[in-house]
Amino acid sequence: MMGGIDKIFPEFLPEQVRQLAYYSGLGQFWRVMSDIFMSLSDAYNQGKITSIPQVVEHILNGLVADASKPITYAPQIGNQRYDIIPESVGLTFLMDTGVPYVEAVFFRGTPFLGTVSYNAQAYQIPYEQGRFAYGALYADPLPIGGAGIPPTLLMQDMLHFLPDYLQEVYQRSRRGEDDVRVRICQTFQKSMFCVTTAAIVGLAPHPLDTTTPEEQEANRVYLETWMDRFITSRLGDVNKS
Repeated sequence: MMGGIDKIFPEFLPEQVRQLAYYSGLGQFWRVMSDIFMSLSDAYNQGKITSIPQVVEHILNGLVADASKPITYAPQIGNQRYDIIPESVGLTFLMDTGVPYVEAVFFRGTPFLGTVSYNAQAYQIPYEQGRFAYGALYADPLPIGGAGIPPTLLMQDMLHFLPDYLQEVYQRSRRGEDDVRVRICQTFQKSMFCVTTAAIVGLAPHPLDTTTPEEQEANRVYLETWMDRFITSRLGDVNKS
């Protein structure tokens, strides 16, 4: 059967393999990030984390520690192992999964059906994908039911697993639980800004506390590129809330 499908649609099976390799890479990325976030939660519960800079530093240390972790994909079918992405390819956690994830999910995203026109003559979508600003860092925290703007299901899922200290924070708001999903989204966005900051600091060409003028200038040029992308994000809004 599969042989017949391959003859009729020769690109079908290779595309499925690419998709599975992508899923595997994404899973390996989240395996590392999950450990970072769980250790962050433990450190907070123990009173070791008390400020946003400490959160960023904790995430940064985790990213750096696993930066060169190999990303591989070698499924086993029966007794045969297939090296689809062998370690010799040289894919690593930070540059080949972490940075693309931040770029695609936090910054670019995709415009969602029904929110903007896909008609090229309407000029509502940038010509260049690099100018997309539909990611999580730009999303208005409205539980409107449309996945991604931001994802309502994410808010609902997180509602079931709120730690006691967050529930107390939300209860102290003027609206109590009435806008809890919106506040969950704001909290989520704050955490994603922390992750983004850690990634930006970790990828800087030189240490940010360097005293060498040439290195300071290189860092300034590097940071300006990122800062320009924050102008239309919700960074100012989440810092007020």
